[in-house]
Amino acid sequence: MTADDSYDRLDDDDYPAYTMGRAAEMIGATQGFLRALGEARLITPLRSGGGHRRYSRYQLRIAARARELVDQGTPIEAACRIIILEDQLEEAQRINAEYRRAAESGPPSEQA
Repeated sequence: MTADDSYDRLDDDDYPAYTMGRAAEMIGATQGFLRALGEARLITPLRSGGGHRRYSRYQLRIAARARELVDQGTPIEAACRIIILEDQLEEAQRINAEYRRAAESGPPSEQA
C-alpha cells in the first residue's frame, strides 16, 4: 500500500478507522452502547488483527441515530428496527426514482 492509498481511505465512509473508545467518544455514547448495537446486529464492526472492534464513519452515523432515538426514550431494540426500516425505505425510494427517470426517458429508440 502506498501513501496515496492511505490518504484515499480517509475519504472512504466504509473504512474501519475508529477504535471502540474513539467511536463511543465521537457519538457521545458508552462502549457498552456500541456493543449492544453489535449484539442487535444493527452494525457489525470489523476486527483488527488483535481482535479489537473498529468502526467506519457510516457505522458511526447509524450508531449516532440509534443514540438519538434511545435518548428520546425508544428501547434499543425498537431503535434498531426503526433504523433498519428507515434504511429500507430510503433504498426503495432511490429505486423508485430510478424507475421514474427511466420511464420518463421512454423506451430506447430503435436503430435501423
